Amino acid sequence: MAVVGYARTSSQDQMLDLQTDALTAAGVERIFADQASGARPDRPGLDAALSALAPGDTLTVWRLDRLGRSLAHLSDTIHDLNRRGIGFRSLSESIDTTTAAGRLVLHMLGAFAEFERDLARERIGAGIAAARSRGRNLGRRPTLAPDQIALAQRLHAEGESLRQIARTVRGRNGKHPSPSTVAACLSGRQRPTG
Repeated sequence: MAVVGYARTSSQDQMLDLQTDALTAAGVERIFADQASGARPDRPGLDAALSALAPGDTLTVWRLDRLGRSLAHLSDTIHDLNRRGIGFRSLSESIDTTTAAGRLVLHMLGAFAEFERDLARERIGAGIAAARSRGRNLGRRPTLAPDQIALAQRLHAEGESLRQIARTVRGRNGKHPSPSTVAACLSGRQRPTG
């Protein structure tokens, strides 16, 4: 049963010494580290630490925010460790999932993460509804302006092929659209905006 540690600073300028000293004093045998923002999904030190763990081992961090980039990410990582039979310990918050109290904290953390996800979904939904109620078109801006779509429709009615229409019409970016974009405009899948 190994005790593996993980330390992280947000930049190369910051020192890992405080964290590594605390982890060593807590009995951590092997420490993996990253010097990168916690928001980055690619953290080789964390990946290596998680790969080095086996059932019965414990991952130890100095503080919770060193591990997770958000409450949801933190909760998912700890739940994944738990599923693999690996304990988790945070020194500053005195969380240890190998104890009953630590497992209780883990369940509460999961509930808060789910609550945070639900709130985010509600905020996004409310923002979309508010934008639509104000007449805003959401999503990517159409490639062709209304006058360009009208020209494409006229050329199509005259028997021109989609490829010929695409070579004639220019998009908002000054480039010729693809035949599939022309087809989307002609079928009404792309609604023009002024």
